Amino acid sequence: MGTQAIGSAKEVFDLLRDDLSAIEDELTREAVSSAGSVTDIAGHLREGGGKRIRPSLLLLSARALGYRGPGMVRLGAVVEMVHMATLVHDDIIDGADIRRGRPSANTHWGNSKCVLAGDWLYMQAFRAALEERNFKILDLLIGLTQQMVEGELLQMERLGRIVREPEYYDLIYRKTACLFHVSMRLGAALAGASEEFEEQMGEYGRNLGIAFQIVDDVLDLTASEELLGKPVGSDLREGKATLAVVHALEHGAPRDREAIGRVLEDFNFDRTSHPEVLEILERSGSVDYALSAACQYAHLARTAISALPDSDYKRALLWMPDYVVSRDR
Repeated sequence: MGTQAIGSAKEVFDLLRDDLSAIEDELTREAVSSAGSVTDIAGHLREGGGKRIRPSLLLLSARALGYRGPGMVRLGAVVEMVHMATLVHDDIIDGADIRRGRPSANTHWGNSKCVLAGDWLYMQAFRAALEERNFKILDLLIGLTQQMVEGELLQMERLGRIVREPEYYDLIYRKTACLFHVSMRLGAALAGASEEFEEQMGEYGRNLGIAFQIVDDVLDLTASEELLGKPVGSDLREGKATLAVVHALEHGAPRDREAIGRVLEDFNFDRTSHPEVLEILERSGSVDYALSAACQYAHLARTAISALPDSDYKRALLWMPDYVVSRDR
């Protein structure tokens, strides 16, 4: 690739192809239990068409800092297992029937087995991470798990309520951006990077993760069900006020605030339809506001790694924020 800037997902995939393939093999080996239903549920999640963004970030972070050992494949599988565990738990909590265009695991295996499968995936991830014999890595993963569980509990406490922007950002950090942040720091820890470089990598992951979730939340409101692979407006129907909605509630006309408030209160679109919500968001400039915020965080992510030595891996990291804010699913 030389010095030319990376400009496509294919180029990034080609750069990481062998490592990502090795991570898939590792996932296949690690996600096997003596309980057949756990193996089946893990396989269902693994084959669900995820983008593997989090393992990719760990790989890019480690390789950009000069690491070439086997630990990045093991930890790439670890962060993906943690992600898989959160997905199966989220679907149970949200009562979701669809995940990435397919029936969610809980619709096939039931909530009880899926809760336990999610717990098993967390423990299996920690067991695999323990093989690194590195307390720093375990400390990062323990902190990550605590943040994510607290985020889920805090969100449950806020369902159906109007939240302010600081609350929204705290929630999406805990539920999403924290795993991006830790994936980048794990790569730096493997490479034995200085505290300064580890913090810069973590800051990149935090900002990228926030941009990712803002866009995800906008797409939940505006994309088609075909592209999303799940019903549109799911977040609002579940009582979650995401950034565009928060902006409209703070800046919209009183009648518009009341209309959106009815959806949050009712947990459905019976009194205020989804098209009516979209009209309100358009009038308030709320979707543009949210996307502008995502672009700002994407810029902060790129800025965070300005001191990183030049390489194809750095150029891939600089490309990633553009991909995150421009995606349509």
